[in-house]
Amino acid sequence: MMGRTLSSSLFLASAFLLAAAAQPRRGAIDVDSYRIELDVEPSQQTLSQRAAVTFIPGEDRVQTVAFELHNSLNVIAVTGADGQPLQTNRRFNENLVEIFLPQPLERGKPVTLTFQISGRLGGEEESPVYGITFAAIKPTHAWLLYPARWFPVSGYTTDRYQMELTVRLPAGFRAVSSGVALSQDGGQSVAIRSTSPGFYGSLAIVQGEPRTVQAEGSTSEIWFRGSNAARAQAWGEETGRVMAFLSGVFGIPPYRNLSIIETGDGAPNGYSAPGLLFISSSAASGKPNQRLLANQIARQWYGGLFSPSSRNHIWITNGMARYAEILYLEHLNGAQAVEPEVRDLYVDALTVTDAPVLQAARFEDYSPEFFAVTGSKGAAVYHMLRWVVGEEPFRKFLKAAADRFANRAIATGDVRKLAEEISGENLQGFFIQWLESTDAPEFRLKYTIYRTQKGFRVMGTIAQDLDTFRMPVELRIDTEGNPEFTRVIVVGPSTDFSVDTFGKPKKVVIDPNGRVLRFSRDMRVAVAIRRGEQFAEISQYNDALKEYQKALEVNSISSLAHYRVGEVFFLMRNYQSAANSFREALNGDQEPAWTVVWSHINLGKIFDITQQRERARNEYQQALRTKDNTQGALEEAAKYLQQPYQRQDQQ
Repeated sequence: MMGRTLSSSLFLASAFLLAAAAQPRRGAIDVDSYRIELDVEPSQQTLSQRAAVTFIPGEDRVQTVAFELHNSLNVIAVTGADGQPLQTNRRFNENLVEIFLPQPLERGKPVTLTFQISGRLGGEEESPVYGITFAAIKPTHAWLLYPARWFPVSGYTTDRYQMELTVRLPAGFRAVSSGVALSQDGGQSVAIRSTSPGFYGSLAIVQGEPRTVQAEGSTSEIWFRGSNAARAQAWGEETGRVMAFLSGVFGIPPYRNLSIIETGDGAPNGYSAPGLLFISSSAASGKPNQRLLANQIARQWYGGLFSPSSRNHIWITNGMARYAEILYLEHLNGAQAVEPEVRDLYVDALTVTDAPVLQAARFEDYSPEFFAVTGSKGAAVYHMLRWVVGEEPFRKFLKAAADRFANRAIATGDVRKLAEEISGENLQGFFIQWLESTDAPEFRLKYTIYRTQKGFRVMGTIAQDLDTFRMPVELRIDTEGNPEFTRVIVVGPSTDFSVDTFGKPKKVVIDPNGRVLRFSRDMRVAVAIRRGEQFAEISQYNDALKEYQKALEVNSISSLAHYRVGEVFFLMRNYQSAANSFREALNGDQEPAWTVVWSHINLGKIFDITQQRERARNEYQQALRTKDNTQGALEEAAKYLQQPYQRQDQQ
């Protein structure tokens, strides 16, 4: 019996190996260039294309290659250099098309495949990036962005390529895309060629003429539609200011002049392509968003001029784009104004502990977890690097990156090497701690004050739980005179320090400016609340309540946690529990202050729903007495003071 089982197992294993050997081998490829002829019919919301893709196999004997492609597009045919059709297979669960080649490919020898593709992209189709419309053809306009995979894509966000794109359109339309125009036929046909390797293929189809705005030495062409066109001047002026500032930070921009194009509903708030910014209709309907512009314009350098060599290194670009927001706000409002910005950044960075930054490829593209790890924690790494190496070396590092990495794919090791070269420090431990680990320290401070012949001495210990932690940490000693600052290299679980002061010490504060990404009692509360908010945003209310409860276990009087619990119960139509939570928010620490006015408003809504109009009016009046107009609270209270709140019927 045992022998027969062993024989059967060996037979099955052999059969499996033979079957695997019989499968055509799919290997890595490096796309060199695209030559795309694209026809778009806005009235039909359709496109057709002939895309010739030239790539270089990275391995020997590759017989199957795969490209990502939007599932709503049909592959009519794929042909080789000899014009013969090739066998294909669609893997819709991965947005992939596989091509089976008759002969194994030779490593390093260029190959060209030509795709015939057509289909409808009205904007309501399921996107390769769930929940975000990266491609939509409307009767009056269209946007086709690279993440939509509207053309065959290999090495998404990592494999740089050249492109020659010809777009043919009906009369009255024109195409706006990246590159140098080779020819143009009355706006109905345009041929565009890239000037250096990058991520091309994002374009917009527009009508009319743009608003041209000159500001701070750059010229922007603003393609906003309808009533949003009235805001084009303001957006152009702010774009010029952001471009001027970031040019001073990063150096000469890849594109001095930008085209800014309105997309539409469901599109991302912003998207950056070489020389282009795509802005959603909802964003374009308001005043210029400084954060959005700083983030997206920074991507002209980080992500455009140079890019990560793999998805695991995408913190380099997403992190700097996020940090550019803070740098610009600091430029506008001063260093003190960005302290709460950095704290919010750190809160978001600590919400994900499933994987370190250098395993970011595990997270779904554009998910909250993906941006928490690559964007927020990536930005936190840059902010801490600034503290570790010093202000001047950090500024030199930012400027040197564009020169060193231009038109390249780079990895974390390249960033570390440049930072070490400029700062003269060995940063191995720093990069390991923050990019290869999910842990963050929580400091505990003990100290004793002694009188000396020349003044006073503070002797103490900084403790934390990470064996591998090593980083400079700032101490502030509050004295009877001016506070004194010192820098202590914290190494391992316990580090002793000794500081002499002239004035009598009153208090010692560790990391007073919040430079280190670390846990504390308040941070644990904030992180749990943020996780709860993330669950609530996708209607996972039970998971949200669990996270809010974690916050309340740390701080039982957190008004924000109680308020968020009330919000969830309100959405679940559990009005008694919601009312109890809003009352707890009013009786808590009232941090942030807006929880007071909005708790009164929500209590008023609950009383209106339960037909207690006088009690509802009393809550709205108490909301007005706070004189806190956070997010239009006073207008909201005044509205329902005049007319009762009506809940929406469930579908």
